[in-house]
Amino acid sequence: MSLSRSPSPNKGGGWSSPGLTTPFDNVSGRSTPRKSYQMNGGISGGDVSWATAKARSDQVNGYPSFSTRNNGFFSRHARQISRSLPSFVKGAEKEKLGRGRWYANSGTRTGRTLRFLGHHIWRLRLRLLVVLSFILAIIIFYVTPMHRAYRRASWLGGGSKFVIILAANQGGGVMEWKGPREWAIERDSVKNKKKYAKRWGYNLEIVDMSTKKRYAHEWRESWEKVDTIRNCMRKYPKAEWFWWLDLNTFVMEPSYSLQRQVFNNLGSNTYRDINVYNPLKIEHPFNNSHLDPDSLSPVGDGKASSIDLIIPQDCAGFNLGSFFVHRSAWTDRLLDVWWDPVGYEQKHMEWEHKEQDSLEHLYIHQPWIRGHTAFIPQRKINSFPKGACGENGENDKVHYKEADRDFVVNMAGCEWGRDCWGEMYNFRELSNKLNRTPWEKFKDGISDRVKAIKGKPEKKKDGKS
Repeated sequence: MSLSRSPSPNKGGGWSSPGLTTPFDNVSGRSTPRKSYQMNGGISGGDVSWATAKARSDQVNGYPSFSTRNNGFFSRHARQISRSLPSFVKGAEKEKLGRGRWYANSGTRTGRTLRFLGHHIWRLRLRLLVVLSFILAIIIFYVTPMHRAYRRASWLGGGSKFVIILAANQGGGVMEWKGPREWAIERDSVKNKKKYAKRWGYNLEIVDMSTKKRYAHEWRESWEKVDTIRNCMRKYPKAEWFWWLDLNTFVMEPSYSLQRQVFNNLGSNTYRDINVYNPLKIEHPFNNSHLDPDSLSPVGDGKASSIDLIIPQDCAGFNLGSFFVHRSAWTDRLLDVWWDPVGYEQKHMEWEHKEQDSLEHLYIHQPWIRGHTAFIPQRKINSFPKGACGENGENDKVHYKEADRDFVVNMAGCEWGRDCWGEMYNFRELSNKLNRTPWEKFKDGISDRVKAIKGKPEKKKDGKS
């Protein structure tokens, strides 16, 4: 028998070892008998053979939780059960290698494109997040009423500092006449001012002039502008500027704010020296030696902060169809003098334009009026249609020009020989056309092209016939 070690000296195999083959330990030289201990299975230590020890060692060093012996049903049939199950080895490997991924050198063109875009979007994710947040904030600002609150706040947009005064129902009082055209004009004018005031956060005061019948017996039914302005100043104590508009006016450019059009650069948008445009040929400035330097100066003190009255001039002089008044002590004094009974009782037959002629008279004869009065070019806030002031033809300083996108048009004097409703309708349609959105322009362009295509065959047929 071949063993991995040297042959055992004992007959039958095994190895002679102290404590295993004999009950005595002769190695140490002692003769005391050693007690024999029973081993597992009742085998004493003296009967331990090499094969028995090796078998016991295999049982200890093996895997007790799993035995290859066919003990039990599962152990005998495990391999057969596993073979009967379906195999997913190839599918699993493919899923592991390409789970929802696109590769630059494989796959479709769409997959490569998406991978490229996804890679760059991920790299720029923070910048894209900032841009998207900014766009979302703009959309929320303009879709919700936030932009109106911003424009109206006195410390932001400043809209609450302005009051638009619109005279309505001017046919009341002692001249009660009103037909469908007059009502249509009033409806369009009021709607136009409401839309403009709402857009920029301005206050709008619509004055019913028919309630002024108490002035009829005093010949001052056309002088109520002064009294109305005073009442509005009391009603809006925090407002600073009051803009009077006649009923026959129309805001052509609602995208222009008053701040942008006039007040952000009040000094450059107005002029103090009436000689710049002086249709009334008023002598200016005064040359009386007893007056103070500001009264003798053609521009007063030259400061924009001292302007309290802003008036446009047409071809005949002052025009109060559209003008501005600033809240101040000087304005209170002016309104008191302007509303003096001497003017409307003694001059109502002489002054054709009533309160307008009265203001011109005060400007000509009262030095304190000129120091706080400024003039604004007519087309800045009060353009005329071609029919008004048309004795000398078209005037570039007075008449409306579509190419320049004038702010406001005033159909002044249309009731005397002109069609007020026709002018109001034409300017309303023109304003809608000029202020179309890009989408509306696109739709109108397609509509016009379709109409042009449909109209060409009809012309050909007419030509043939």
